[in-house]
Amino acid sequence: MPELPEVQALVDFLGERVVGLAVTGVELGSFSVLKTFDPPPQALTGVPVDAVSRHGKFVDLDCDGIHLIFHLARAGWLRWSDAVPDTVLRPGKSPIALRTRFSDGSGFDLTEAGTKKRLAAYLVRDPQAVPGIASLGPDPLSPDFTREAFGELLDGRRSQIKGLIRDQGFIAGIGNAYSDEILHVARMSPFALASNLSPEDVDRLYAAMQDTLSAAVAAASGKPAKELKDAKRAGMRVHGRTGETCPVCGDVVREVSFADSSLQYCATCQTGGKALADRRMSRLLK
Repeated sequence: MPELPEVQALVDFLGERVVGLAVTGVELGSFSVLKTFDPPPQALTGVPVDAVSRHGKFVDLDCDGIHLIFHLARAGWLRWSDAVPDTVLRPGKSPIALRTRFSDGSGFDLTEAGTKKRLAAYLVRDPQAVPGIASLGPDPLSPDFTREAFGELLDGRRSQIKGLIRDQGFIAGIGNAYSDEILHVARMSPFALASNLSPEDVDRLYAAMQDTLSAAVAAASGKPAKELKDAKRAGMRVHGRTGETCPVCGDVVREVSFADSSLQYCATCQTGGKALADRRMSRLLK
């Protein structure tokens, strides 16, 4: 799933290419991808793109006050073309869920692999009309997201820190991969309770979050959309690297599997050398 750094890179990529152009068409390859009905896709025809921005993991194209917003979910992606084919999309005949065309002949397709169709697009006049945006927590790279603000969010929370920092209603933009990376940099167990963190722990976690996300944004910046997935994987220290060597201490990277996801961590760096039980509702092995 694209997370904050990749989504920001997509926003920058699109902003450089489409701001100032007019939309010449929005076609649906899957009727279920569009979650709104008013305004209709035809309302964007001939409308200029004023800006491209990000809300958490949502990409927002502001087209003269009408916002085309999309969330790529777990298996979605954006495929850019300098010259979009003239053929009109036929619903259900390809993995393309939505195609957007621009006045210079360029455009992009939103595609989705797999059978679980979670890719979502919205046409709204106010981004806050999108439920997922309205419920977002603060952006971790916003200037307003200070160490003090982070500490206030954590205060009294008895949730496990891994689940908490990837909760979009708590902090926007962090998912499974970067939460693994942040916790590894912070040398913190994914199952540590937020309410048990000392001020020094919070300092370390906040710094790890800022450093990890800022570095990932910088690494993704300027890369074309088609290269972002591979660049993300290449930059991971522990996420997706089960069985490989921890780049910090040389221990093996371990995994905890769940029904539909997994996390990776280093026992030496993060849990005092203790392995985490690989089962749902894991606890430290005694």
